[in-house]
Amino acid sequence: MVRPHSYRRVTGQPGASIFKPAGIPGRVLDRVVMTLDEFEAIRLADAEGLQQEEAAAHMQVSRPTFGRILESAHRKLAQMLVQGLALHIEGGPVHTGPWHGFACRSCDHVWLAPRLASTCPRCRGHDLERRSSDDRPPSESPSHRRLPTTNPRPGKTQRA
Repeated sequence: MVRPHSYRRVTGQPGASIFKPAGIPGRVLDRVVMTLDEFEAIRLADAEGLQQEEAAAHMQVSRPTFGRILESAHRKLAQMLVQGLALHIEGGPVHTGPWHGFACRSCDHVWLAPRLASTCPRCRGHDLERRSSDDRPPSESPSHRRLPTTNPRPGKTQRA
């Protein structure tokens, strides 16, 4: 059984959600779908120049997971450019906010989580302190959702 994805912290949104080659109608193009967490990985690593360790902490994922997300995003961008496909950015296991701040009184671990926590992720202790909502960046929107990846034209989607 495959382990479910944990929500990834996403603060940036694409300026546009669809990119396609000029001069070709979108209805005749095959497409590749990039999820919002893959877009966020590209934004953090390539546009902002963060190291993978820093970017992974920002997205609330491990460094190896961030590397896999970034590799998938790079592969999809290359496929789009080389094959002349349309790129759609949508969906994925993301959480755009609000994030709740917590601190464990037992081990002094401090973290942000999309949901209310009952145990510390480090020591599994229950002696938690709720931090103010000011712990989250102001750019996060006030919605919590797992966005679906839609496919309105089933025969036209290419996935990397």
